[in-house]
Amino acid sequence: MDSSILIEKCIEKKIWRAAGKLPLQHIDFPSLIMPAIETFDVAYENFTLKGDFHPGTTSTPGTPGASACHALILHGAGHSSRATASRSGLRPALQARGVASTSFDCIGHGETGGLLQYSSLSSRTRQAEAVIAARNVPQPLVIFGSSMGAYNAIKLTQTHEVAALILIVPGVYEPAAYDVPFGPHFSEIIRRDRSWADSDACAILSKFTGNLLIIAAEHDAVIPLEIPERLLLSARKARSRRLRVVAGADHQHLFPLLSEERPDEFDELMDVIVDCARGSSPRP
Repeated sequence: MDSSILIEKCIEKKIWRAAGKLPLQHIDFPSLIMPAIETFDVAYENFTLKGDFHPGTTSTPGTPGASACHALILHGAGHSSRATASRSGLRPALQARGVASTSFDCIGHGETGGLLQYSSLSSRTRQAEAVIAARNVPQPLVIFGSSMGAYNAIKLTQTHEVAALILIVPGVYEPAAYDVPFGPHFSEIIRRDRSWADSDACAILSKFTGNLLIIAAEHDAVIPLEIPERLLLSARKARSRRLRVVAGADHQHLFPLLSEERPDEFDELMDVIVDCARGSSPRP
């Protein structure tokens, strides 16, 4: 299912509820504004990062309810790309709720392409910084990070003002792996038993003062539940902090499971996500 269909389904469900479950023929669909998705290129070293911007959907332009929240979404490792958050239903659901989003394909992923050996954890953080600067992403930032992208999101709090962090099945890494190019040596470091226990992520989050939402999967074979639990406990200065464990979900299919099989729970979780993201509006 492509993103445009997912957006339409999310919007239809949102209007249906807001209209008190009126028959669809009684709903004024033309009044709903569905801004077009904008693609962009950002130069980074010898690469061109491919990304896109999803404007937040509003009922009428320039009125209360217009998108005042803009999220940066960082994808994970493996076969992930910026398209993952669209296929899962996350970005369409954010757009339907008035939350704009910017995302891009890291080197070695999606349309950006290239070899993973030319990237690293630290390079991914710098790639995100390049997109933030080139696209003038509003600050304080609202950052979504999935799996490996969650660690990059945490690292960005050291250099940027961040109002909200939404960490999805978050992976964390020890400092020794940060600058190592992706490849056999990197894999050797992170596959050491409980290497994540030496991560600096908790120390970084101990200074975080924004809103924190961590979403974990009950049956995650990649990320042990101890990781999100430690991250939550470390964020003692956060304005708000919450851990949500999705029952029956695994590392790869958390949002698809909810959006396709448990839509009511998906909607409720999206409300929690949007509340976290909107907890502090970006400066003009």
